[in-house]
Amino acid sequence: MARTSARLLFLLSLLQARRDWPGQVLAERLEVSPRTVRRDVDRLRELGYPVVAAKGPDGGYRLDAGAELPPLLFDDDQAVALAVALRTAATTGAGIEEAAARALNTVRQVMPARLRHRVDALHVTAVGPAETQPGPQADPRVLVALSEAVHAREVLRFDYTGATSEAGQSDAAKPPRRAEPHHLVTWRGRWYLLAWDLDRDDWRTFRADRIAPRTPRGPRFTPRDVPGGDVAEFVAGRFQGSAGGGDWPCRGEVILDLPAPVVSRYSRDGVVEALGPDRCRLLLGAWSWPGLAATIGRFDGDFQVVGPAELKDACANLARRYADAATGEPSGI
Repeated sequence: MARTSARLLFLLSLLQARRDWPGQVLAERLEVSPRTVRRDVDRLRELGYPVVAAKGPDGGYRLDAGAELPPLLFDDDQAVALAVALRTAATTGAGIEEAAARALNTVRQVMPARLRHRVDALHVTAVGPAETQPGPQADPRVLVALSEAVHAREVLRFDYTGATSEAGQSDAAKPPRRAEPHHLVTWRGRWYLLAWDLDRDDWRTFRADRIAPRTPRGPRFTPRDVPGGDVAEFVAGRFQGSAGGGDWPCRGEVILDLPAPVVSRYSRDGVVEALGPDRCRLLLGAWSWPGLAATIGRFDGDFQVVGPAELKDACANLARRYADAATGEPSGI
């Protein structure tokens, strides 16, 4: 039975690899008779896979589209790519954030341990809204490698291409960069690595689509404190037009009992950082403290004001106004 199950998985992977398969070719690949191929195809149909057969001397099999979604089979690279896409759905603005979070949890549960470890290492902070125009695409394998380095707290050695050359050197002539990777973030649909640059003795944000990691990685390091103690706010402060750039006269921080993907969809130029599957931190700006409190109140969930005191006072005043409006009594404030 174990051999039959393994053969069915192999047959399914072959059918997914290309559109049409002659029956004799499948039999040769599986090292079985054409009759066994027919029986295995019938078993796949019983499991919900719509395998279409073409009769005749040139007949064969095709995996067609079906009315229902059967169990899916992914190789390692496909599984990781799917997890990366689901993890970053918060920045797409496509309205699929909640469904993506549930799908990621489902995929993770059935992953083998070796893949689950790689996916769990991928933690992303969404800084700002998604860009409407597509930008340079980062290789999912690079994103996973960067996340693993962050998780392991190991010095990263990498080539950084496409940047302005220094001292007339070409990219190929430059020595590899060395940095202590701290966090992987997204800003307007583009990926960045926040790291301490060991050669320049300062914090840097590197574009992930320009990074080519080298192996092996360097020694382990003790993480440094990000200036201000806040990753999202520090990174946002380095980009123009961000919530941390000083454009708003009133800026506050709250903890929301809502998933980060949901909050990110409606936070405009706010900074959202996931604290768990159903909890996140939000940094947001407004022209006034009552306006900021009212904006935060739009989210349908409980929240805790971290600071500053002006935001706490504004929330208290709005609470009294809303309570008086519900009872029909004048506010008096």
